[in-house]
Amino acid sequence: MREFEITRARKSDAEALAALEAVCFPPEEAATLAGFEARLDAFSDWFFVAKTPDGEIIGMIDGMATDEASIADEMFEDASLHREDGEVQTVFGLDVLPAWRGKGVAGALMQAFTDAARQAGRRKVTLTCKAHLIGMYEHFGFTLIGRARSVHGGAEWFDMDLRLEGAK
Repeated sequence: MREFEITRARKSDAEALAALEAVCFPPEEAATLAGFEARLDAFSDWFFVAKTPDGEIIGMIDGMATDEASIADEMFEDASLHREDGEVQTVFGLDVLPAWRGKGVAGALMQAFTDAARQAGRRKVTLTCKAHLIGMYEHFGFTLIGRARSVHGGAEWFDMDLRLEGAK
């Protein structure tokens, strides 16, 4: 039995999500509280959290749906670009507190997220990541596409895709 459960986030989780993001990303890349509030308003069904039995949020995954092949920087800032009927599910962030890394939290979050994307009829899940995380996402079944057009936060990003089979 694992020491956490995966649930959908609630709007009341916004502050905890912003705090988690601030631990996992540098300030120039992290989403703000206002950003999380806007995202939760626009696509709350696409926020999954890992919580301990006492309710502490130890991890999260989120992203909007689109018909674009990959993530564009403006998507991070404009939650209204979400298309509920989009064919592509993005991953904006997969955050896990450092003390919980290596304990299956990221994998459980990714599994819940990709299962939901498949059930929603998405064709694929796409994300951008830094070079040192490519291997982790390959372990989750993603394929490296190449250098991303994103320059979010001034970093170098790589596009990765997971083709979904059995989507509705």
